[in-house]
Amino acid sequence: MGKGSVKKAQTEADVKRKAVKLVIAHLKKKVSKEFLGSEHINNWISEMEKLLEKPEFNMVEYIEMRKNLNDVIERTLDEEMRFKIRDSWYSLGRALDKKVKRT
Repeated sequence: MGKGSVKKAQTEADVKRKAVKLVIAHLKKKVSKEFLGSEHINNWISEMEKLLEKPEFNMVEYIEMRKNLNDVIERTLDEEMRFKIRDSWYSLGRALDKKVKRT
């Protein structure tokens, strides 16, 4: 057996966490410039990163964060940014629906 041939079985939580991290990385790129209300989304991203650091994956907490993101969207006055953040909101929903691929 070669090096790295032993794979850890991925759990639903692993798959969801990885997908959420990817969404957050893309969102951070989208909101890298300052805009009216940017502090709301930046605070939300900070909270989400803290949640991702937790060893356990509590789906209820992630769903609550998605609801909070919707509130942030409503407070974002920059229309272009509101649409970009809304796209990430949809992506976050899809990330939370991810399942482990069965082989």
